[in-house]
Amino acid sequence: MHDFTRGAYEDRYRSSAALWSGRPNAQLVAEAADLAPGTALDVGCGEGADALWLAERGWRVTGVDFADTALARAAGYAEERGPEVAARVCWEQADLTAWTPPASAFDLVSAHFFHLPGDQRRGVFGRLADAVAPGGTLLIVGHSAMDLHASMHRPDIPGMFWTAEEIADSLDADRWNMLVAEARPRPGRDPEGRELTLHDAVLRACRRR
Repeated sequence: MHDFTRGAYEDRYRSSAALWSGRPNAQLVAEAADLAPGTALDVGCGEGADALWLAERGWRVTGVDFADTALARAAGYAEERGPEVAARVCWEQADLTAWTPPASAFDLVSAHFFHLPGDQRRGVFGRLADAVAPGGTLLIVGHSAMDLHASMHRPDIPGMFWTAEEIADSLDADRWNMLVAEARPRPGRDPEGRELTLHDAVLRACRRR
């Protein structure tokens, strides 16, 4: 899918009863399980699996997406988890290429597989970094650029795929402690069902107080 418009994503969500698995992203579980609950921003939250995983662990979460269909499903899933969980999540519709989150407001800013062409991505990631509170965590995970020519048929769009080291280099070293910046392997299957090893670009950084 190379159309990044809101309408295209609405069509994609409406094409099936559930677009995603309903499970939280594995790297969120790996990197955030040891964090003390606070305020979290889930970027491109989709149907809400990550936001709900955080809320069940005591986080107060803002889940942001520009697809109303996805947000409606996320809110429904939250209600199914019970009023205590649902009350911990605020769902917000916004175009993240134009939206600016409040500065220094979140103890965790989490973005998983949020891919855009290079110029748009750099602006968005810069604003997300600014939204992390002193002492807070920035967690950005994506499809690694090293898999660009794997049999997953990644679209060859300049800057859309990146390495964790690229994101780390874009952060001010005087403001951030880099905790993780690596390509993390995981098993996968290509569209023809063949097994292969994929790599997630994982960036975890802590903003200095």
